Amino acid sequence: MGRRDLVLLTDHSSTEGSRQVLAAAARTLTGREPVQLDARHFMTGGSGLIESDDAGGIRLEAGGRAVTADTVIVYEIPPHRRRAFEGCQRRLRGFGARSLGTDAEAWRAATEKDATVASFVRDGVPHMPSIALSRPSPEAATDAFAALGGDVWARPCIGMGGDDVFHLTTRAQLDAALRHYARAGADWLIARDARNVLPDGRRHQYRVVVLQGRVVRVVEHVQADPDAPCSESRGAVSTLLDYTELPDGLAESAIAAAASTGLDLAGVDLAAESGGVVFEVNVHPAFGRRGLEQVALPYVAAHLGE
Repeated sequence: MGRRDLVLLTDHSSTEGSRQVLAAAARTLTGREPVQLDARHFMTGGSGLIESDDAGGIRLEAGGRAVTADTVIVYEIPPHRRRAFEGCQRRLRGFGARSLGTDAEAWRAATEKDATVASFVRDGVPHMPSIALSRPSPEAATDAFAALGGDVWARPCIGMGGDDVFHLTTRAQLDAALRHYARAGADWLIARDARNVLPDGRRHQYRVVVLQGRVVRVVEHVQADPDAPCSESRGAVSTLLDYTELPDGLAESAIAAAASTGLDLAGVDLAAESGGVVFEVNVHPAFGRRGLEQVALPYVAAHLGE
């Protein structure tokens, strides 16, 4: 890296906390503090500048700071801001930044859930039958609901953390979801329920983090409320597992899902039921317990070629 700095480019309005973990990983691997820049400066309409320098590196300027770098770690960009960040991704890629976060098309394929399903269909990644809905009429929503068996999960095409996600089994619930997404002006998706329920009635699924084609972290989520999203942010209990504790075929499905979207790093949510199915792919999986050693350190090391 010579005298060039390592840049950590994140949205500083985010409260998730991943940038602190990544900064710790960068310090561990390089012995230096990374330069932390606010990604909002580089979104559409922002004042951030990216250009090449005379020595073959990249010069970034934002918020009154200028830095020369060749490695840029991009993370913690909220889903609703990723389209506005695509121009920055393309400039970083065009100037040859060492970064795993410059593939705007991969981000879009994972962030926009209708695009995720299209990728899965194209590549044969196992998933539950799904139908995308864009401002549907009540009749169109009812027809889609019936076509999927009247037991579905609804989610916005762009969202995070289990927000605005509903289990629908009645026409009244469908009508309420229809009104909810209409008020939000959001496109949404319904998918047939995977029946991923334990004998005691609790929901369960797995989060598998894939980095450059290999599994680096496995977590099992168990949700006491079978009608609530099976995620930590909605009260699910998480247990770290060894790679070998995954049911047969799920590691391969997680790797295939990451490859289908084109992501180098992906948090893949999936279940063993219904033949083993993938629910979604997350661009920036939260690190959680042991996330520094399992994800952040390998992720930063991949940028440094280590």
